[in-house]
Amino acid sequence: MKPDERPAPEPRSAYFQFQRIATRWADNDVYGHVNNVVYYAWFDTAVNTYLIEQGALDIHQGTTIGLVIETHCNYFAPVSFPESVEIGIRVAKLGQSSVRYELGVFTADVHGQYTVCAAKGHFIHVYVDKASRRPVQLPLNLQAVLEKINLI
Repeated sequence: MKPDERPAPEPRSAYFQFQRIATRWADNDVYGHVNNVVYYAWFDTAVNTYLIEQGALDIHQGTTIGLVIETHCNYFAPVSFPESVEIGIRVAKLGQSSVRYELGVFTADVHGQYTVCAAKGHFIHVYVDKASRRPVQLPLNLQAVLEKINLI
């Protein structure tokens, strides 16, 4: 991307899986909209909820965990309490021990459909052994779940 190019919002159809999240009163900042740090929590919540629901992540007994090594977000429209958002998820790159997730934050249009892309971002998980914190190959069940939402 050139320095003068601003990323553009993407349509809902660019994503494969969605998680609805309600904003909270505490999410709003002094400017009357959801603070930027909340978007990163939404990203983490959406991805991990998907992985848990699909049986690919066991946060209590699992021996493999994903550590975030990179994250980024572009903002296009404000979100405010008491709105809900839907977080669109897709996998853009699937490596031996890492995954690049790309996410879109969608708010409701005038018809109540979650079609307005308020933000988009990405983060990269490197999967590691829970005890040693050393990178490990993605477990087969995790790979299978991620393939369902893989762009490639």
